[in-house]
Amino acid sequence: MTNKEIDRAFSILSSEVSELQEPIVGRVARGHDPFKILISTMLSLRTKDSTTEAAFERLSAIASTPGRISRLPVGTIENAIYPVGFYKTKARNIKVVSTVIQKKFQGEVPRSFDELLKLPGVGRKTANLVMILGFDEMGICVDTHVHRITNRWGYVSTRTPDETEMRLREILPKKYWKVINNYLVPYGQNICLPVSPFCSRCKLIHFCDRIGVKSSR
Repeated sequence: MTNKEIDRAFSILSSEVSELQEPIVGRVARGHDPFKILISTMLSLRTKDSTTEAAFERLSAIASTPGRISRLPVGTIENAIYPVGFYKTKARNIKVVSTVIQKKFQGEVPRSFDELLKLPGVGRKTANLVMILGFDEMGICVDTHVHRITNRWGYVSTRTPDETEMRLREILPKKYWKVINNYLVPYGQNICLPVSPFCSRCKLIHFCDRIGVKSSR
């Protein structure tokens, strides 16, 4: 895809996504609280959005600050976030992350990509999302949807989300860095599905090489 085609694709995405359900992390981000963005993103990994939202609301009803969550027993966190994927591991990580933020950073999420990556359960996707949504810093958040769709387009040819992020940093115009995740997550959840995507409903079909698509609707 040329830069002109990318401009056109993102213009279409902007219009299309406005009609789709906004992911839970995006809704949480409206509160401009980096800690809540961090926790909701940690919960969302390998979990459906509806499950993430319910778990986040249950946990927030019990405790919603690093200090308060750090004082919760791991079992209480587990019960609150179940049945998110890997809930036991996530519960442990959430407690440790909350404790580190409370003790090392005086209750404030570090405004540093490298410091975020040191936190358990925080990978590049989560760190980028916190930097973008929590601090309005530059970044490219690549989750499974961004990875799948940009490869399906033929815009990148990469094996992992981390590889996709690095390649996008090289070729994607910077004006789209912050928004690509906002656009492709809901699009990937509703239109460009992993299996049997709705190509007949996709207005980006003329920009897409449909790489790896074996069947579609």
